[in-house]
Amino acid sequence: MSASVLTGSKLLTGNVLAMSQVLTLWQKSTTLPVVGPLVGKRVFSFAFSQMAPYFATIRPRFVEIRPDYAELVIPKRRGVHNHLKTVHAIALCNGLEAAMGALAEATIPADKRWIPKGMDIAYTAKATSDITCTAETDPEQWTSGDPDLPVRVKGVRDDGTVVIEGVIKLWVTPRS
Repeated sequence: MSASVLTGSKLLTGNVLAMSQVLTLWQKSTTLPVVGPLVGKRVFSFAFSQMAPYFATIRPRFVEIRPDYAELVIPKRRGVHNHLKTVHAIALCNGLEAAMGALAEATIPADKRWIPKGMDIAYTAKATSDITCTAETDPEQWTSGDPDLPVRVKGVRDDGTVVIEGVIKLWVTPRS
């Protein structure tokens, strides 16, 4: 088992110095002097959606990515509506999974890999506005020997009401 320490924008894992491609792209795109952080976030969001094209269906707008945390917004629009004209439950799950994926890529030590293995979700209110999706972990989760890693996720309406919350379970193992 090796310890991970964040040093500047690099993750030091044992003797391996690495930085996630997702975290690198986020940091570069949000600090481009010519386009500014707003356009850079949109460029990143588009690029991230191309890595897993199903994410493009919700048109995520990433707000923040750092080790152990990711946040994005699902815009409320006709393309993600259900019959009640609220954001569809599966679109919400898609947003939570995109946030979790960005967090995992920004956090995982270079000598490990991850794959989602389950999701336990509760729908707690109607999604009647744009939805802010967050994913969170604790640093020690990534350095323990336990391959089961729960990621806390939730989606919140503009008025602060939680509309979906739960855990996405990851399976984290050494790279082969």
